Amino acid sequence: MSSALPFFRYHPDPLASGAIRAADETCACCRRDRGWIYTATFYSAQDVSGRFCPWCIADGSAAERFAGEFTDCYGLEGVNEDVLHEVTRRTPGFHAWQDPRWLVHCQDAAAFVGEVGYAELAAHPEALDQLRTDMRLGGLHDESLLERFLTSLGEGATAMLFRCTGCGSHLAYADAS
Repeated sequence: MSSALPFFRYHPDPLASGAIRAADETCACCRRDRGWIYTATFYSAQDVSGRFCPWCIADGSAAERFAGEFTDCYGLEGVNEDVLHEVTRRTPGFHAWQDPRWLVHCQDAAAFVGEVGYAELAAHPEALDQLRTDMRLGGLHDESLLERFLTSLGEGATAMLFRCTGCGSHLAYADAS
């Protein structure tokens, strides 16, 4: 394996999330085998043959060369252009059943922590309360159905957990197949 992985402010542990894994694979951008490869989403109108190393993500060369993004800007309302560019073009995305979205808190993109079930989410009551509120606003008003859905997270549906880079609060959204 090569040197330490680059640090991604908005996705601090891409190994734990599965977005980056150890691999003997050549990067589609720099054409080097650096021991690590990106495994999640990349959106581009170009045909990209292969995957990218974390270094080509971090320095923006993969997004620039292939005119693409690792994450859609959905959910990133209210952040400045530099943050938007860093999240969409210089930060590994993550695996999701539906189109992934990035959450915002304190007028900054939040850091993606990972995909979690109910037990992990319950350890962050502010995220669980925020998810309850969002689901009620989305039309799920029956409290027993809401709680049954939340307590079954990890069984056909999950939550995507984020941490605010400013205040440290946790927030989440539900993702289901």
